[in-house]
Amino acid sequence: MTPRIGVLALQGDVREHVRMLIDCGAEAVGVRGPADLAGVQGLVVPGGESTTIGMLIRRNGLEEPLKSALGDGLPVLGTCAGMILLATEVLDGRPDQLTLGAIDMTVRRNAFGRQVDSFEAAVAVPTLPGPLVTAVFIRAPWVERVGPGVEVLARVESAESPDRIVAVRQGRAVATSFHPEMTDDRRFHALLVDMVLEDA
Repeated sequence: MTPRIGVLALQGDVREHVRMLIDCGAEAVGVRGPADLAGVQGLVVPGGESTTIGMLIRRNGLEEPLKSALGDGLPVLGTCAGMILLATEVLDGRPDQLTLGAIDMTVRRNAFGRQVDSFEAAVAVPTLPGPLVTAVFIRAPWVERVGPGVEVLARVESAESPDRIVAVRQGRAVATSFHPEMTDDRRFHALLVDMVLEDA
């Protein structure tokens, strides 16, 4: 079976996620409106600008369909801005900041600084077999609170920002502060594909 996985294609690094999903053996389709969710067995919410993506979700009539699908357990991977959108609470966001509420967590926008503060780090993700993950952080958020049902997958340890949570999972929803699609490491996308295949 070839899983059919959607990539929210309103803004951000859509093409890179499509490539990673295809490399993992999935069919990747762009999601721009409610009709595109039909037949999708999983979803990627990419990086980009979280307030812009949120406004486009509302403008395209996707807010309620996405919340409904995620509430019903649609497997999802959110990266960077996608992490912000999957949260239940956002700090340093706009008053009308959209959240889809798929993961019980509080996320701080742009927590690691501005574009000039972008960096890479080798991050341990014990649930993913293999070497450390090369994590690319670009105007990245971090997680300040997780609910009791949320598993912390990875943290970043540094003098500037000790012990910050940068990857989490709750049920079939996974989110990272960083951009796995900007490397050749397919393990997070493979995890999404595996979650989809578990439902098949």
